[in-house]
Amino acid sequence: MLFQRTIALLFAACLAFGALAQQPEKQKVIFQVSDADPAKWSLALNNARNVQTELGKENVLVEIVAYGPGLGMLKADSKVEARLAQAQTDNVALLACENTMVNTKTTKADMYPGISYVTAGVTHLMKRQREGWAYIRP
Repeated sequence: MLFQRTIALLFAACLAFGALAQQPEKQKVIFQVSDADPAKWSLALNNARNVQTELGKENVLVEIVAYGPGLGMLKADSKVEARLAQAQTDNVALLACENTMVNTKTTKADMYPGISYVTAGVTHLMKRQREGWAYIRP
């Protein structure tokens, strides 16, 4: 009887481990925004939303990194400000390049609230690509 219980427990543990091992890895995508063009900013936000709609928000990690002339997308007075709030609600990570901020004398007080920061947008893109993230430049 003890032997049968032990076998049953081992079998259940194997099934549970197999189910965990079969969980699909989340898809990962990063969008580059480096143009001072509100139409491109909207396109990046549309693309992020479309990816989440197609794959399911729970199945994908999405980041948008803005640097150079694209930094304006993430400023407090951005022309796509209302869309930024929705992106944050949808768990899209909005990342501003601190190198660009230093070069343009932009402070965190100038930026849209709740965004995150990376030291260098370009190297963040490189890091994400090495990690297997899909890279999109709208």
